[in-house]
Amino acid sequence: MTNITRFDPFTSLMNFEPFWGVGMPSVRSLSRDLPMAPDIKMDVSEDDKAYHVKAEVPGVKKEDIHVAVEGSMVSISAEVKKEKEDKKGGSMLRSERYYGMQSRSFTLMHEVDETKAEAKCNDGILELTLPKRSGSVTKELRVQ
Repeated sequence: MTNITRFDPFTSLMNFEPFWGVGMPSVRSLSRDLPMAPDIKMDVSEDDKAYHVKAEVPGVKKEDIHVAVEGSMVSISAEVKKEKEDKKGGSMLRSERYYGMQSRSFTLMHEVDETKAEAKCNDGILELTLPKRSGSVTKELRVQ
């Protein structure tokens, strides 16, 4: 199985501090109070017949989760709606809301048989069973 790596273009931006000592606030301090979109964390395992994926999508309704399979490429997306209000008495002190999309795509070593693939969501865990396509055989070539 291939290594699944996550690319985050903002990680290097957060560490980029070109104006140290000039009196400019750092990028990190400016973005500290912005709500961060939660990541879809996954476990991927395989056996001889299928890949098994467990993905965390806490607080997302199953109607808001979309899974697409095309060949060996798998994409998971979820519409996240989070609201949090802190009230004391009758006045609101703080309100934090996050609405947005999470997505995660990855490529598997073998193509997936889309007709037999299954997806279940229970208690914030999306479970995918992705059977390997039976017609795809890897042929090893001898180097001459």
